[in-house]
Amino acid sequence: MSHPSQNAEREPLIHLSKRSGIHPAKAWGIRLAALALGLITCGLIAFLLSEKLRSDPKLIEKFYTAFYRASFGRGKIASDPYRKTWDFLQYSALLLCIALALTPAFRMRFWNIGAEGQTLIGMLGASAVNFYLGGKIPEWLLLILMLFAAVLAGAVWGVIPALFKARWGTNETLFTLMMNYVAMFLTAYLIKKWQPMGSGTLAFANGKLPALINNYLLIILVSVALAAAMFVYLRYSKHGYEINVVGESERTAQYVGISVKKVIIRTMLLSGMLCGLTGFLFAGLNQNITRDSIGGRGFTAIIVAWLAKFNPLVMILMAALVLLLQKGAGQISQDLNVQKTAMPDVIVGVILFFIIGCEFFINYQVHFRGRGQKREEAVK
Repeated sequence: MSHPSQNAEREPLIHLSKRSGIHPAKAWGIRLAALALGLITCGLIAFLLSEKLRSDPKLIEKFYTAFYRASFGRGKIASDPYRKTWDFLQYSALLLCIALALTPAFRMRFWNIGAEGQTLIGMLGASAVNFYLGGKIPEWLLLILMLFAAVLAGAVWGVIPALFKARWGTNETLFTLMMNYVAMFLTAYLIKKWQPMGSGTLAFANGKLPALINNYLLIILVSVALAAAMFVYLRYSKHGYEINVVGESERTAQYVGISVKKVIIRTMLLSGMLCGLTGFLFAGLNQNITRDSIGGRGFTAIIVAWLAKFNPLVMILMAALVLLLQKGAGQISQDLNVQKTAMPDVIVGVILFFIIGCEFFINYQVHFRGRGQKREEAVK
């Protein structure tokens, strides 16, 4: 005869339970701990991969300070010692603008992977106006026409996959991804047509963004204003409510009388317009265009949007964090003389892995065998 305890089902060593809620301070504590663990792990990886670091362990201090020096260190130009800081804020703002453009579509569960191409097409539209009208009309009018062309081009590039999705149910992820490459090859073709003997770069003497105090402030102010406007739009407007309902359940949206097709087209139109606006900022900032002008920021912005959980205000912090990691990794590659290796990308990837992975522990609680029973006995 078997003993009753032998037939009883054994409690698993580890089991998970979804948290009903977590205090914001505790959640941010978990995120900071994940960031710290990521930095420690990157230090160990760099120590193993870098012969220079192994031969002089004192460089580990330089390894960690590189994240600060790359973005906030004093520049070598005496007339502009804060150039690194302004560059950091400016490119964080541009990254933020693209992430904000993706947010409405992602809230709607429309996986727009085409921000790279939509921004580049916006930049191409602004550059086309600059090429044909630059120096022939007043500068203020040129900038207005460049802005209009960029927003229109981005809107067209964004609404094309939306129309196919709404009409024929195509896969928006593949569609928008492929349109990135179409945008790149179209840009390369037009640059070659406009400048047959060039090196793949089309430069302009006109169309520079106006300076407010300095050449950086305008883009920073635009991005912050856009983040605030997007937060209000998604949280308090009727369109924002419809986006959230469609994202939760298309059937529910149809039941309450919301036209899903109309919301998809309208939202992607907005997303494309904002990407076009960012393309205009790129064109007015750099005064040149190549097929690689956006530099992968359209894909990096996806990470920013996901890390912020599609909250426009949190994206301000996340855009700065992601760029801080990227610039720091680049500085480390220079300090350790590993520019030709993949170590900078490994550093960024490992830290982001820890940051993204910590969301699991925020949403779920880990229980070990006997812990829950002991806790209940202690309460009794």
